[in-house]
Amino acid sequence: MKRPTMKDVAEAAGVSLMTVSRVVSHTPGVSPDTVAKVEQAVRRLGYQRNVNARNLRQKRLGTSTIGLVVDDLANPFYALMARSIEDEAHRRGCVVLVGSTNDEPRREREVIAAFTARQVDGLIVVPTIGSHGFLRSAMEAGTPVVCVDRPAEDLDVDTVTVDNRDGARHAVTHLLGHGHTRIAYLGDRYDIWTQRERYAGYLDALSAHGLSADPALVRHGLRSHPEARFALADLRALADPPTALFSSNDLITLGVLDAMDDPDDPDGSDGPRAAARPLPMAIVGFDDLPLAKRLDPPLTVVSQDPVAVGSTAASLLFSRIAGDRSAPRKVILLTRLVERRSGERTAHRPGRPAHRPELPAASS
Repeated sequence: MKRPTMKDVAEAAGVSLMTVSRVVSHTPGVSPDTVAKVEQAVRRLGYQRNVNARNLRQKRLGTSTIGLVVDDLANPFYALMARSIEDEAHRRGCVVLVGSTNDEPRREREVIAAFTARQVDGLIVVPTIGSHGFLRSAMEAGTPVVCVDRPAEDLDVDTVTVDNRDGARHAVTHLLGHGHTRIAYLGDRYDIWTQRERYAGYLDALSAHGLSADPALVRHGLRSHPEARFALADLRALADPPTALFSSNDLITLGVLDAMDDPDDPDGSDGPRAAARPLPMAIVGFDDLPLAKRLDPPLTVVSQDPVAVGSTAASLLFSRIAGDRSAPRKVILLTRLVERRSGERTAHRPGRPAHRPELPAASS
């Protein structure tokens, strides 16, 4: 069905095209009766203004839209980051178009192509693996790009990340400080930049204490709750299982918590009840969780601020849209270790009774 035009509205209301234009643009000087007739025709026909065409007619640059490309909006971190970007855009009269890639380069290109075809004013991208040189054509055509959470390969643009390596190093050092030497690592795909950085931090902490990583305690490539649950079941079945665990992102942590205290339930059918029972090993997760304080014990985490990450990326993008042509900036935000008791369990050494010290009140 053909989209109704301003000419159709003028004919339906029995007025001139110029009158319709003045009414829909809220230009004063049109009689109330005429305004009512035009608005009635607009509602009846379902007419909507073509903002892009209007901008071109008025020789205005931009479409008042930006594109946001993330890995997965189901991830709480990206959801909060997206909301922060949306808030910044709203303050500037812009709308955010959001697409997810599931870390698939082909899907990433498709989403970005769809956004550039709609002539978005700029792009904020969580890059997948591989080269991002394909974005240069859009940049040369005037579409600024800001990378967030991860840098893009083969592309020199504004980038906002957190210090993933340092955050992971602090987390594992914290576990080592409570006597743990058998510390498991559960991570997402190793080819993702953030995951490589966090694993490097894990190795840094072990090395600083004269330890080497035990391959039997390391699991990469966990992309779902079931995969995290089964990884935990494998670790607990070892002859010498870990006494502590570092989880590299919030989705993996959620999968671990589903089955942490239920070795007979690797499929997670008892997940909600399992999360309410005491954890059998020390655990620190990368990324905070909304209910982390309510677990028993409350969850110790490496906290990064998705709101700050999103607002910083949005500010950089809008400065570029406004004409900033300075050299690309690399912004690295800090993380914070939030001690809440799950990471403060003392390791049970052979020949000595398990001991759980009195712990201070949870920090926030």
